Amino acid sequence: MLAAQNLAKHYPTPRGPLAILEDISLTVDPGSSVAIMGPSGCGKSTLLYILGALEPPSTGTVSINGANPYSLGEREQAAFRGATIGFVFQDHLLLPQLTAVENVVAPALAAPRHDKAELTARAHELLIEVGLGDRLDHRPAELSGGERQRVAIARALVRQPALVLCDEPTGNLDRSTADGIADLLAGLQQSHGTMTVVVTHSDALAERFDRRFDLNNRTLTQRA
Repeated sequence: MLAAQNLAKHYPTPRGPLAILEDISLTVDPGSSVAIMGPSGCGKSTLLYILGALEPPSTGTVSINGANPYSLGEREQAAFRGATIGFVFQDHLLLPQLTAVENVVAPALAAPRHDKAELTARAHELLIEVGLGDRLDHRPAELSGGERQRVAIARALVRQPALVLCDEPTGNLDRSTADGIADLLAGLQQSHGTMTVVVTHSDALAERFDRRFDLNNRTLTQRA
């Protein structure tokens, strides 16, 4: 389970602390999904980074499967993040010199006692699953925007994380391609049984997930 309790995030300014988030609580059950929505500047991405152990909250707690990543040392926290959380960003962030398979495997190679052959085999399986079985050896420049995002999704899943966090994963795509990625994300969330949290402006994407959290008024609604 992912549990965030009473999160707040403040940044110092010459005029005093600037509040980005205040008193945010959210839980995500195993195998379920939540779309976080709200206007630009309301703190959606900041909340996602806090949940992903990338940005510590000013106050409040985060627990992922019973562990508080912010109670860990820097090295232990990085190891926990790598093993437990997969990230999909608006920009695919692929390395241009690497093939699709190599991009999927690359972040996992930093894990201690990794098995490169096993990771490569899993990368092949995931790329086939996301519809890129004929693009395994293609580099990012040889892929469309939607294909690059599919590689990024496969990369997020390669270490079988408990939690997948997506920050505007369809924001840079045209409507048709975005719809395909939205369907893919929802399908993978169900088939892999991950907890999934998606930050988005897109109603079409949000409708594919179990619940919707409106960050502006802190309301959580179930999909009809």
